[in-house]
Amino acid sequence: MFNVPQSVAAGVFLHDAQIVRIPIANGHVEGMLELPAPAHGLVLFAHGSGSSRHSPRNNYVSRVLRDSGFGTLLMDLLTPAEDADYATRFDIALLTQRVLTTTHWLQTHPSCSKLPVGYFGASTGAAAALQAAARLGSAISAVVSRGGRPDLAGEDALGDVKCPTLLLVGGLDETVIGLNRAAYAHLHCEKELSIITGASHLFEEPGTLEEVAHQATLWFGRHLRRTSAPGTNAPLPGT
Repeated sequence: MFNVPQSVAAGVFLHDAQIVRIPIANGHVEGMLELPAPAHGLVLFAHGSGSSRHSPRNNYVSRVLRDSGFGTLLMDLLTPAEDADYATRFDIALLTQRVLTTTHWLQTHPSCSKLPVGYFGASTGAAAALQAAARLGSAISAVVSRGGRPDLAGEDALGDVKCPTLLLVGGLDETVIGLNRAAYAHLHCEKELSIITGASHLFEEPGTLEEVAHQATLWFGRHLRRTSAPGTNAPLPGT
């Protein structure tokens, strides 16, 4: 069972987060949005199959990102009824459309519209994030995948991704390492494949999730830039 690192355990439930509802054709999907002030950018989390915005791992990573000055949006990409259908959890086209819909919503939200956007994808959510990044081009500043299935994005979409992409894989997760290496070969953007020693697929081993958060923070710190008026940009973490 995953244990939240003690350094952030008190903040894992995001008590001061704003619940948002994104309209979709058959109702809405919910998310939790939190913006530090000032924010350097915003990271949208695309969760994997069977997960949700309540994922303790993604909540931990999001807390570390916020502590470094990034806003976060943790979304439920599926409605409760859709999530109850096992097949729907693996519908990459549907997950991608939800990521796109949420991104367009962010582009019109008064507090988020001027912030550069990055994606953090886990498992099947990584494929959806990469397909969305391929569709949106320069509108997405960076992608990070944690234990993801970027191969499910398809070779064409991977080849169309323009933003810097970091693939994080556990060193003990041999099957997923192979799938990430195959996907990595089809990426033509700035890219990096980082294998985290001693980590399994869920990064449950001591120190491994902290390493995920550390590398993700550095990647977003390097590649997300706040698009605001001259003289208002705060120093970015990792630079």
